[in-house]
Amino acid sequence: MKNVLIIGCGLLGSSLLRRIHKKKLAKKIFVYEKSKKNIRKIKKLKLSGILVKRPQDVAAESELIIFCTPISEYKKIILKINNNLSPRHIITDVGSSKLVLSKIIKKNIKKDISWTSSHPIAGSEVSGPEHGKQSLFENKWCVLIKDKKSNIKHLKFLHSFWKKMGSKTVEMSLEKHDKIFSITSHLPHLIAYNLVKSAQDFEKKQKYNLLKYSAGGLRDFSRIAASNEIMWRDIFFDNKKNVSKAINLFIKNLNEFKKDINLNRNNSILKKLMQTKKVRSQIIKLKQDINKPDFGR
Repeated sequence: MKNVLIIGCGLLGSSLLRRIHKKKLAKKIFVYEKSKKNIRKIKKLKLSGILVKRPQDVAAESELIIFCTPISEYKKIILKINNNLSPRHIITDVGSSKLVLSKIIKKNIKKDISWTSSHPIAGSEVSGPEHGKQSLFENKWCVLIKDKKSNIKHLKFLHSFWKKMGSKTVEMSLEKHDKIFSITSHLPHLIAYNLVKSAQDFEKKQKYNLLKYSAGGLRDFSRIAASNEIMWRDIFFDNKKNVSKAINLFIKNLNEFKKDINLNRNNSILKKLMQTKKVRSQIIKLKQDINKPDFGR
């Protein structure tokens, strides 16, 4: 691979930069970062990429272009680099929702340009280039979006690229992707944000110092709720249809738990608790986590 352009150098972008550099996968790694704060951090960390002030200046000479910004930034950047793109360019991203993104791409990118969307399942509650690590994608899934118009050559290239990042790859339609991740990722984050807000509201109303007595549950949810607010706002808005359905299902099940508790329905609540407990064993069996206590991990 000749040159790579990474657009956005936060957690994921800087992790890609580190991995590509370590594996010597490109002659030049160009980095476009809008945040002055992140630019200072990149320079301080002495990361290996070549910082550029305008992505359009290096887009033409970059074989692979990877969008690592919040989805709300995509349109502006596409319009900046459009005139420098040709059908040979392989363009991908790391966004967590795809349906709205596909509409943005279709509406704004030049007609003859292919975009093959990626979603590495390797995020964290921390953000910024200082938290990036070259091993971030090791043994994690990366979803590649495939539809009738997908460029098979580009899709094959990206399978190979993400495997070199350390990932396992799988293909999905964008509709299936957004439905799955509304439950496995988007709803859990929304619940975490809401639970922490509920604790804040309770603390304010009761005038108790709740945080001082944070049990494991609140502590773990607070970690998820510390995630980047711009990124998650964009995800909630972009996948609103599926997220709304997931919220409705969650409310329905929460109300069932409420009935079980208020009516002391012993068998019903025990059955639910035992069934859901099995999920943890399945996650470990599928090597999505390790069987080790999480406190302080």
